[in-house]
Amino acid sequence: MATLDIIVIVIFILALIGIVLWVFSQKQKDSGDYFLAGRDATWLAIGASIFASNIGSEHLIGLAGSGASSGMAMAHWEMHGWAILLLAWVFVPFYSRSMVLTMPEFLERRYNTTSRTILSLISLVSYVLTKVAVTVYAGGLVFKEVFGIQELWGIDFFWIAAIGLVVITAIYTVIGGMKSVLYTSVLQTPILLLGSIVILVLGLKEIGGWDQLLEICKATPVNDNGDTMVNLIRSNSDPDYPWFGVIVTSAVIGFWYWCTDQYIVQRVLSGRDETQARRGAIFGAYLKLTPVFLFLIPGMIAFALAQKGAVVNDQIFTLVNSDAAFPTLVARLLPAGFKGLVVCGILAALMSSLASLFNSSAMLFTIDFYKKYRPQASEKTLLYVGRMATVIVVLLGILWIPVMKSLGSVLYTYLQDVQSVLAPGIASAFLLGILSKRITPLGGMWGLISGFVVGMTRLGAKVYFNTVGPDASSTWFKYLFYDVNWLFFSGGMLVFCMLVIIVVSLFTKQAPAAQIEGLTYGSSTPEQRAKSRASWNHWDVINTVIILGIIVTFYWYFW
Repeated sequence: MATLDIIVIVIFILALIGIVLWVFSQKQKDSGDYFLAGRDATWLAIGASIFASNIGSEHLIGLAGSGASSGMAMAHWEMHGWAILLLAWVFVPFYSRSMVLTMPEFLERRYNTTSRTILSLISLVSYVLTKVAVTVYAGGLVFKEVFGIQELWGIDFFWIAAIGLVVITAIYTVIGGMKSVLYTSVLQTPILLLGSIVILVLGLKEIGGWDQLLEICKATPVNDNGDTMVNLIRSNSDPDYPWFGVIVTSAVIGFWYWCTDQYIVQRVLSGRDETQARRGAIFGAYLKLTPVFLFLIPGMIAFALAQKGAVVNDQIFTLVNSDAAFPTLVARLLPAGFKGLVVCGILAALMSSLASLFNSSAMLFTIDFYKKYRPQASEKTLLYVGRMATVIVVLLGILWIPVMKSLGSVLYTYLQDVQSVLAPGIASAFLLGILSKRITPLGGMWGLISGFVVGMTRLGAKVYFNTVGPDASSTWFKYLFYDVNWLFFSGGMLVFCMLVIIVVSLFTKQAPAAQIEGLTYGSSTPEQRAKSRASWNHWDVINTVIILGIIVTFYWYFW
């Protein structure tokens, strides 16, 4: 890298250190202050943190890789501004008035203690299988590609970069807690956006413009039904992305991730009040509209450059694999200075994603496991336990990386595949639990249990049959838990979990009225509804309509 690139990176790191030191100087009195920034965050910090927490390595590496391998197929998962609006308008009032610290704690209020424990377990498992493993793996991959270093001190540079990223991020997260995550996100988000825009513009210029990109991608079929890389809606017989399965499953994953996952909702819970929480979510929805253009389309540009055999900086542009699309663009396209800026953007995304994960993992284990059995534990002890829990989660995630690499050839596809079996049970329990007060504690609990058991069976089957390979005999178990398209399987899981909840609720006792007051539509008091109505105005509605309009237009253009 050029000297100018090094200078840019150093300036970024110094700014990051300055923010963390400032946060550290603001004494954190208790675990609530550490985990939720004292519940004093404004809409700008909340929205930026939602976006920066979401935009991690799965986008820099995975989404760009998906664009390079399958075109617009994964764009459905990025048009989830509507799901964040659902969080803003439907769930923020219930979360705000409940004053809970975690999503499992909310389920305990709505259902029972067992439901809280189950959701905490599922969340921690999901962090190990997806967020930790994916982010650490991608961090090592991207820096190995960008810096072009294969080995250092006789060790594969992939592991040096991956572990180094974890250690640096853990230090500033452990020191500053949620405030550190929120305020560093405000620095990281504009850098990430600017760096990615530079990649997009230079990439389009290199390929010959937007029309040239579409022409190359339209000439690349993705199935036998006439669909190409630019088609968002593909034939229902498409082996990978049938349109019905995509619409249903992307919605299920979107609802779970944006409305119920501790990793995201924790930013909203840190809001000063319901108004700031809602507007932060709306701002986050605006930002969520950008990843398709910042990461997926650059992946398509990388594919087009390789397909065209374009000469970039006196060398023919080639891709080692799809997941190398974004770092290859960084290494080959960018001039001195801008390369350093984009590397800062990559650092920002990776560290912000990991920092949010560290904080959420620590909070889940500390509040929902340790404090439950040690209610008299001091605040100092709770902070220490949370930090130690984070270390264990990260180690398990690193150990999962070799297994993860065997499950999917494209990182983003692997991520959505795993989330598709974790989401249905949780989504069912939250959605039905808030919509109807007739859903019973045992109904919600068994919905969570059934979803987790079926999901882990599916994941275990994938690991087993991928290992056995073509020697595996055809059975009903293999067909159901391995052969069925992952999108249709997830949709079927949603229906199954909802049926379990409804049927069990028909034969079990409802929760007392006092327990669920304000936690469902049917149990909200007139005072609570009036307070929620007073927390928004016409500008919130106008911005919501604009976001929905952009999403509809996008679907129309790429249909």
